[in-house]
Amino acid sequence: MSSLSAPSSLGSLAGIRVIDLTRVISGPFATQMLGDHGAEIIKVETVGEGDVVRRQGNMINGFSAYFAQFNRNKRSLTLNLRSERGRRILASLLEGADVLVENYRPGVLASMGLDDETLRQRYPRLVVGRINGFGSSGPYRDRPAYDFVAQAMSGFMGVNGEAGGVPMRAAPPISDMVASLNLAFGVSAALVRRERTGQGEIVETALTNGLVAMMGYLAAEYFATGDVPKRTGNDHPMLYPYGLFTAADGEVAIAPSSETMVMRLLTALGQQQLLEDPRFDSNDKRMQHREPLRERLNSVIGQRTVAEWITQLNEAGVPCGRVHDIAETFEDPQIQHQQMRLELDQGEVGHITTTGFPVKMREAPAAVRCPAPQLGEHTDEILDELGIGAEERRALYDQGVI
Repeated sequence: MSSLSAPSSLGSLAGIRVIDLTRVISGPFATQMLGDHGAEIIKVETVGEGDVVRRQGNMINGFSAYFAQFNRNKRSLTLNLRSERGRRILASLLEGADVLVENYRPGVLASMGLDDETLRQRYPRLVVGRINGFGSSGPYRDRPAYDFVAQAMSGFMGVNGEAGGVPMRAAPPISDMVASLNLAFGVSAALVRRERTGQGEIVETALTNGLVAMMGYLAAEYFATGDVPKRTGNDHPMLYPYGLFTAADGEVAIAPSSETMVMRLLTALGQQQLLEDPRFDSNDKRMQHREPLRERLNSVIGQRTVAEWITQLNEAGVPCGRVHDIAETFEDPQIQHQQMRLELDQGEVGHITTTGFPVKMREAPAAVRCPAPQLGEHTDEILDELGIGAEERRALYDQGVI
């Protein structure tokens, strides 16, 4: 487990200021990634309430572990954006900002007086990033959407599940996470472009669009053939043998993706003669006769343990792995070596553990500069930076603006 420590670099995005109007997952995950790589993130939250995720999930000394997972490397400012004074403070923040990120439904930001044309005119160098359910144009633009809906409507859920069974969702909130990844990439690309042109940009990603793009070879096959992909459970839809097989003490994931690797697998199993069987001598035939081949392979694999097969198959150059539960994942020596578990010092709250940095950089690595903030923890500090003195701040507190 890695602990919070002083960053060894300023990060690739040092000097970039991001105003973060997002909440829940899509958006907060994107801005956290920008913050991990050095950007300054000011998270603007509703007065008295804050991000709804602050009140969800298991609490550690009153602090949400769910919130901590998506909001490290940020400062928190509470602001009533329904008030005229609150909107003026936001405008002041944008004067010195490089990026604005929001995940409101289309039109909400415009209702605050910050439509796209106004943003372009007032802040010509500003990169505006937004995430929504379906995009800001089209017949579904005004529909609310959450991860489950996006998984259903993107086709993603329709290809997951056992053959002949019901559609299945992915357990993690994958559409939120993919949209956030896309937004972080898009914002970074827009910042590079701004260095060349001096012009800002409007970057938009949508939960549903992100999963449609993730359909990958399933979409390619549909476009090529017109055939709707069937649910195949843990079997690969286009390759066999490729999936879960049953060892003496559990399941082993085996993924030979070419004829060469299939030969390696069968040789390691002592079953290379199967390629002489006319039912199994090509991938197309193996796909047609999956069940008899599965039975034959399981009869061999079932004679030894998962650990034994993982050792032998890796030595043979066959991609394979144990099926971990989440506890086993974070105990795995490779995951630990890659520092994919971080312990954050949340001050009086104590320590909260989060996942680590998925992007590794040698010269400017990601780093934890501060843990997830308490609601409004940095309000006075940020307003002081804007030149709003203590007396005015007290009045703003009294008026419910901050």
